[in-house]
Amino acid sequence: MVWALAGWTIVGLAAVWIPEARLAWQGIGILLGVIAAADLLALLGLPSPELRRQMQGILSLGAPGRVGLTLTNPSTRRLRLRLHDLYPSAFAVQGLPREIALGAGTSATIDYRLTPSQRGNFTIPGCEIALCSPLRFWVERRALTLSTRLRVYPNLARLGRDILPAMQDRRAAAGERVRPRRGEGAEFHQLRDYHRGDGLRRIDWKATARMRKLIAREYEDEHDRHLVFLLDTGRRMRHRDAGHSHLDEALGAVLAVAFVALAHGDAVGLMTYGGPRRWCAPRKEPQTMPRLLERVYDLEPSLDASDPLLAARELLHRMPRRALVVMITNSRDEDQSGLERAARLLRRRHLLMIADLRESALDRSLEARIRDLPGALRFHAVQGWLATRRRHGERLRHLGIESLDLLPAQLSGALVGRYLAIKRAGRL
Repeated sequence: MVWALAGWTIVGLAAVWIPEARLAWQGIGILLGVIAAADLLALLGLPSPELRRQMQGILSLGAPGRVGLTLTNPSTRRLRLRLHDLYPSAFAVQGLPREIALGAGTSATIDYRLTPSQRGNFTIPGCEIALCSPLRFWVERRALTLSTRLRVYPNLARLGRDILPAMQDRRAAAGERVRPRRGEGAEFHQLRDYHRGDGLRRIDWKATARMRKLIAREYEDEHDRHLVFLLDTGRRMRHRDAGHSHLDEALGAVLAVAFVALAHGDAVGLMTYGGPRRWCAPRKEPQTMPRLLERVYDLEPSLDASDPLLAARELLHRMPRRALVVMITNSRDEDQSGLERAARLLRRRHLLMIADLRESALDRSLEARIRDLPGALRFHAVQGWLATRRRHGERLRHLGIESLDLLPAQLSGALVGRYLAIKRAGRL
């Protein structure tokens, strides 16, 4: 349309000096108007293409995922269009928008990469297209409705960085450990059919009478224990490092340690406090990992202050059996009194480990060159604050509690290592 109008304008300018060109200018204008109107009517009569969307795999935080779009031309005319998917605005994308040409009755599939920057539930309501008229005089913007729900999970790809060394450590230790014979533990696990070689004391006579065949009791091995995460979801966990919140890093660590613990035969559970309340009772069946993932993938830190003492009392009520309790939090000086009281309460029954996160900006401020008085004051203030944190950690360790002062990026590796050390030492 712009080129046609430019040519018509040139003819009009020529008509100023050449009167004979005025009639040609008027004729071209009428012809151009008729063609443009016909082209507009043809555009309005074109049907919108049909749209299908396919998600390939699951979406993980910070990891690019592939999205496929299939468009089908239901008309007998060729369609030219420009397409843009209406993905969440906070996500990064590669491969959009796209120019597409569809022949009559044909289909085309395009792929693009979507990188989520947040966990949780999101929706893609549809696509937007810019449809060209047959003569390309006009472009019409249309919305194609196709709602797709997105679930963004913690970054599962990063778990291998910490899980692989742990699994290698497990295989290396397998030849050094004498495993108890199946069913020779002390805690009842399940009923099963009687096998040759089972002792008579294993037979459950009531179940045998009901089933009219020999039924034996099976017990858990002595090394099977419970691991429970006590996860802070309060306002302290909103701090961000390297683009991710402390809660994002904590969830990645929870999943990494849970995977290793399940591989070692331990039951894994989780309880949150300070924000959204979630409780997953300890389990060790094959569906424990997917179940745990479904319960935590959409967790977001609240604006509320966390109460570790209240959480400790609730956990003691829910968990009467001894377990390894891993508390993950981000504390300040004013939180230490409640944290220490909670630790004293939990250690009466459980083996407790506290992972206290700190911001990486503090470490960077110590590495910065001091150039003026404010810089010197900042350096000494940070040094004093970190020294206070170390004293609080020493008090907890004096009570027999595992206390870790960590950067968020160090959390997964440190927790996996400490869990394996506790297993090897037989403390659990």
